[in-house]
Amino acid sequence: MKHAALRIGAVLASAFLLAACRDSGPAGKAEGIVGSIGLARITVYDQRPGPDGLFSGAPYMRAVTDEGFYVMNGTGRLELHDVRKGFRSINLSPGRYVQVPPCTLLRLVGTDHLVVLSLRAGPGKEAGEEDVRLYFGQAADENPAEYERLAGVEGLEGALKRRDEAVRAYGSFSSLWSFDRVAYYKELERFVGHVLNAAAAGRTQLGDGTAGSGWTARHRARLKDLPLNRDEIPAVFSFPPEKESLGWSGLVLRVTSLDAVK
Repeated sequence: MKHAALRIGAVLASAFLLAACRDSGPAGKAEGIVGSIGLARITVYDQRPGPDGLFSGAPYMRAVTDEGFYVMNGTGRLELHDVRKGFRSINLSPGRYVQVPPCTLLRLVGTDHLVVLSLRAGPGKEAGEEDVRLYFGQAADENPAEYERLAGVEGLEGALKRRDEAVRAYGSFSSLWSFDRVAYYKELERFVGHVLNAAAAGRTQLGDGTAGSGWTARHRARLKDLPLNRDEIPAVFSFPPEKESLGWSGLVLRVTSLDAVK
């Protein structure tokens, strides 16, 4: 009798777990991306080069969220500008991962059909889009209507024109690194302040920042403390391709630790 009861209990437990698996979400729909991250594949524009002759995306900055880039295919580089280190360029090749904190101006440049997987911390669309500011220069930042005109696009050609407008302004800014560091840092700090103040003013568009809304504790704190000061901005981290190991399903390249980019 005791063994029979145990067998019945095991059957009921198995049935309960099976039902839980079947009822984990709406039919045909996932409850969400693992870890509540934003996930996107980016094929860097290579339909035609920008005004500087490079195949690239538009330069932009995030106010609150970190963004990681895992290189899936091709080669290129990630150009970075932050108020602590200034300008840096990181070469990209398959298997490399770079994690970029908020308040970092960045641009993806492709040299051979660069495809990356973008991973964002935050609750999806709100964190993925609302805390982003494209770089069009000071005049556009001071004129909301002009910024919206430049940022608003229709179709691929519109997206390429948006990229081109941003690259022109970015080229003028980034050239300051070579011949006028004082002006370079002044403009970068201006843009960082503008991005943070815009995010603080539109805080409700970024979500409520409460537990369960998709934000991690770190990002809820950033959202609450907007605008951030430079001491609250973390470093850029990178994981270079390393030796693969043998996993359950095949060859595994584990991202186990990250090194700060100097």
